[in-house]
Amino acid sequence: MVKQVRAARTRQALVRAAAEVFADDGYALASLPAISRRAGVSTGALHFHFPSKDLLAREVEAAATASLQRLAARQDAPPGGVSGGVSGGPVGAGAGGAGLRLLVEVSRDLVLGLSADPVLRAGFGLGGDPSRKGGEGPGRWWNEWVHALLREAHGAGELAEGVSPEAAAVAVVAATLGLAGLASRHRFHLSPHLVEQFWALLLPGLAAPPPRRPARPGIPAAETGPAPR
Repeated sequence: MVKQVRAARTRQALVRAAAEVFADDGYALASLPAISRRAGVSTGALHFHFPSKDLLAREVEAAATASLQRLAARQDAPPGGVSGGVSGGPVGAGAGGAGLRLLVEVSRDLVLGLSADPVLRAGFGLGGDPSRKGGEGPGRWWNEWVHALLREAHGAGELAEGVSPEAAAVAVVAATLGLAGLASRHRFHLSPHLVEQFWALLLPGLAAPPPRRPARPGIPAAETGPAPR
């Protein structure tokens, strides 16, 4: 039992150290000796858990995807209840007609996570690293989740007339992956203010206008004034 706990801790330390090295140097320049030194373990222990750099990178990507899924599941869970199901995949997100609000909240948490979590930051960076082949990282899960969420929002009448959920998803994914790239390659400091600015620009053209309040009996509709915001 003690050996299993020690092995799990060593593996966790290697994944975090690898994420830090991948985020700082990129996949091509990262070396296994540098990763083992940062983790404080021998190269033999590193090779025992991860025989190649590619397997270690895939483990970082898997850990980053799991972290992103937890972010989405936490926001999707009703108070005191059970998550709507986004942690296992993109289907089921946004139940209850609050898809756009969920998307704004998760994208905000994603930006905060990219600033604070080297595993999440490296996972996105590895997925778009041109020196790797076949790397997907959390970007694929994020793309599928955003597309599924906006399709549900469209079905619930949350999107403005004429807005394509596919086109909206492309815009959201491109913006968030662009921020992830800045964070992973240029040590760009991300802040929630950037997300607020992005949604301030996008939401007015994306969201359906709120329904107008019906006129009270005996009062002409023209006298009711604009619907409250």
